[in-house]
Amino acid sequence: MSLLWAGLIVAAVTAVAITAMLLVRRHAPAGSYFEDGDRAAGVFGVLATGFAVLLGFVVFLAFESFDTSRGGAETEAQVVREQFETAQLFPLAVRARLSGELVCYARSVIHSEWPKMQAGTLADTGNPWTFAMFRITKTVNPRSAPEQAAYAKWLDQRTDRETARADRTHGAEGVIPLPLWIVLLLSALIIFVFMLFFADSAERAVVQATMMGGVAIVITSTLLLLLFLDRPYHSGPGGLRPVAMERTIQILDQQAAAFDQRLTIPCDERGEPSGG
Repeated sequence: MSLLWAGLIVAAVTAVAITAMLLVRRHAPAGSYFEDGDRAAGVFGVLATGFAVLLGFVVFLAFESFDTSRGGAETEAQVVREQFETAQLFPLAVRARLSGELVCYARSVIHSEWPKMQAGTLADTGNPWTFAMFRITKTVNPRSAPEQAAYAKWLDQRTDRETARADRTHGAEGVIPLPLWIVLLLSALIIFVFMLFFADSAERAVVQATMMGGVAIVITSTLLLLLFLDRPYHSGPGGLRPVAMERTIQILDQQAAAFDQRLTIPCDERGEPSGG
């Protein structure tokens, strides 16, 4: 969701809430609809506190998921760079192929997996280049001590990469279940309705509008923030982008030149198999 749409939603909800308050105020008795203002304030305090505690907990949960996804993307890109270096210690027969398939893996993450995560359609599908690299790894027969050490390190890094990928993809479909969204929206609606009973014809209209508008802005903005954290993969401001993996591809090109390595890249620029 863009900042423009978020701003329009906040403005629209606030306008509706203020309009409702001013309409109810026209027929409200002096001092509000409550005969005992202290009792009403106490009940409202319970409602507001319960909503704030629940909302705070959910925001923390969503932010933790957001941060895990961001950290997973960074770690995954770093491990790909490390695996590229490890591949240079493999037997010459598979070195160029493994290095090239790592490049294809990075391209696939950027051009295939990222759009699917934005659309929420990645589901449980794996990266095809993971399986391709594993098939080649199975054919490797390390003989020298450096090759054996590199082989063992490669397998460890493969596990680290898959763990980081799981962290990256787990937030693509959102972590907040529908029943929790229903409770949050219902609680927000109850608070808005309860606020209408504080309408006071003896109070100035600007005061009543400010009171209702402030509550509407805070609650609506927080719910939109929660939606943003729950859906971290989008093209709007603050959305997670494949910056780390794009940087990794540039580094891999530089490393290949430094190692004087002629890569065998079996994919196109989007990470799709080219048959080569």
